[in-house]
Amino acid sequence: MGFLALILLPVPTGITTESVAMTSTKHTCTTITSMHPLYLQLKEQIRSSILDGTYPPHSQMPSESDMVKFFNVSRTTVRQALRDLQSDGLIFKVPGKGSFVSRPKATQELISLQGFGEAMIAKGHETFSTFLGAREIIENSTVRSKLKCESADIMEIRRLRYLNREPISVDITYVPCSIGRRLILEDLATQDIFVLLENKYGLQLGRAEIQLESILSDDALSRLLKIESGSPILRMERLTYTAEDVPIDYEHIYYRGDALKYMISLRRN
Repeated sequence: MGFLALILLPVPTGITTESVAMTSTKHTCTTITSMHPLYLQLKEQIRSSILDGTYPPHSQMPSESDMVKFFNVSRTTVRQALRDLQSDGLIFKVPGKGSFVSRPKATQELISLQGFGEAMIAKGHETFSTFLGAREIIENSTVRSKLKCESADIMEIRRLRYLNREPISVDITYVPCSIGRRLILEDLATQDIFVLLENKYGLQLGRAEIQLESILSDDALSRLLKIESGSPILRMERLTYTAEDVPIDYEHIYYRGDALKYMISLRRN
C-alpha cells in the first residue's frame, strides 16, 4: 500500500456529508503519496481536518474499522496515526466508546505576574467573567494566616471565568474587606482584579506564590464548568503580595483540565 489517491475523508459524527461538502472540496478529497510512511500521511491528513474544523471539538472520530475501510490501510497504520494524534493532544480516547477530538487548549506562560484576563487578551483570546457572589466574615484559618487578617476583615468573591465564550475556571478570591467592598461595585465581568488593584487603587503588585495540583471536580464545580463530575481539573492556589511585600490577594482557582496548559521557562543557575 505505497500509494493512495483521492481518499474520501470519513465524516465526523453529527455532521452530514452535505455540510462537509459545502465547506470546501479540499476537505473531502486528498491525495496521499508514498514520500512518507503511511501512518504519518494518515496522521497529517486527519490533523489537517481537525485544525480546519472539519472535525469539530468533542466530535467522535470514525472507528478504527471504518478508517481501515475508508483509507484502505492496515489497522496497524490507523492505530499508529491515532497514537501520534493522541500524543500531540489533538484527540483523546474514551474506553469502550472510541476516539474524540480534543478541545484546543490556550497557553498561559508563568514567567511574570499577570491576571488570567491580561494574559489571554494579550494572546488574542476573548475572556470575561460572571459574578457568582460575595460574602464577609470568613472563618477559615488558612485564609486568615495567608492574608494576616481576622475573619471579620476578609471578603470572599466568587467568579466564573470564560475563555472564547466557554467556561474555563471558577475563581474564589479572598481580599481584605476594605478592598473587597470596592471590588464588588466594579465591572468584574470585563476587568481583572489585578488591573483594578494597580491602576485604580494604586496598589503596586510585587510577587506571588503559586501552587498547582490536579484534583477531581465535585458536583458544584462540574455544573459551573460544564464537565462531568469527577473529571480531572487543575487547582491553582495563589497568594499575591504588594511591592511592599504585604499579602493582598489569596485565590483558589479551578481550571478545566481540557482547556488550558501552562508553559514555564526555567534557567539553570
